[in-house]
Amino acid sequence: MIEQVPRSRWRYSRLKKAVRPVRIPRGAERNPRRFLGDISRRRHYTNRVHDGASSVLAAIAVLFIGLSKAGFGGGLGMLTTPLCALAFDARTAIGIILPLLSTGDLFSLYHYWGKWDRKNLFYLLPGVVIGVLVGVHLIGRFSPRQLNFAIGLLAVLFVAFQVAKEIIARAEGAFAPNHALGIPCGIGAGITSSIAHGAAPIVSIFLIPQRLPKEMYVGTTVLVFTWINWIKMPFFLANGLINSQTLTTSLAFMPLVPLGVWLGVWLNRLVSERLFSRLIYLFTFLAGVQLIFEFNFRR
Repeated sequence: MIEQVPRSRWRYSRLKKAVRPVRIPRGAERNPRRFLGDISRRRHYTNRVHDGASSVLAAIAVLFIGLSKAGFGGGLGMLTTPLCALAFDARTAIGIILPLLSTGDLFSLYHYWGKWDRKNLFYLLPGVVIGVLVGVHLIGRFSPRQLNFAIGLLAVLFVAFQVAKEIIARAEGAFAPNHALGIPCGIGAGITSSIAHGAAPIVSIFLIPQRLPKEMYVGTTVLVFTWINWIKMPFFLANGLINSQTLTTSLAFMPLVPLGVWLGVWLNRLVSERLFSRLIYLFTFLAGVQLIFEFNFRR
């Protein structure tokens, strides 16, 4: 004779299997809001990472990293973070992108090795360290909505900067770099790079007036951005911005970085960079506006 299980016990057993224990991290009792936010972000990330459209959007963004590291498309790299923030949540996107940027830096360093003005590091890096500390602290205090807004705003301001850059470039006389301007620029670069990997406008404001030869200018930006990205790495790890999940996603997309570099070298020979750059600025502006206002196109 088969023993009949009481319905209440059957329901309890199903409920027990459905509910998985949650590991409470150290310090959660002191800051429960941050712990609950981490859980919601993790669930949101898991849902979005398996979305095919989000993966395609992220793949395009990673290709843009390689294209920008090949010196094609001007500020193309600035579009990477807004696109990834649309594909994943903003905090996750920031953590995924940093290892990919550091990988792209290796290709750029190889190509421009020794073709830089090293003294700019001494003026910028002290401020960069301060800026990274401030930026990482701000990320921990921002809600996902606020972080999306900050990344979108930086993207829109970047496009505005491209117009102002022409005025800066036409300014008379060469600028002699110094700590008085280098440290504030470094702080600004550290903050914007931590929040959105978007230090390019601030670094350009410091470098363009020096009227460096084109190859030395590009090589100097490569050197500065490599240092900025590696300075961010331990802070991102310590604050959980880079974790096992984001690192796994970074490794999955990493082969697209050298592919983007090769594509950038090829496009440099075939496509008008001026036209391509204008299209990129338009896409960057649109992605920034979407992050700021979060239009719902699925209604």
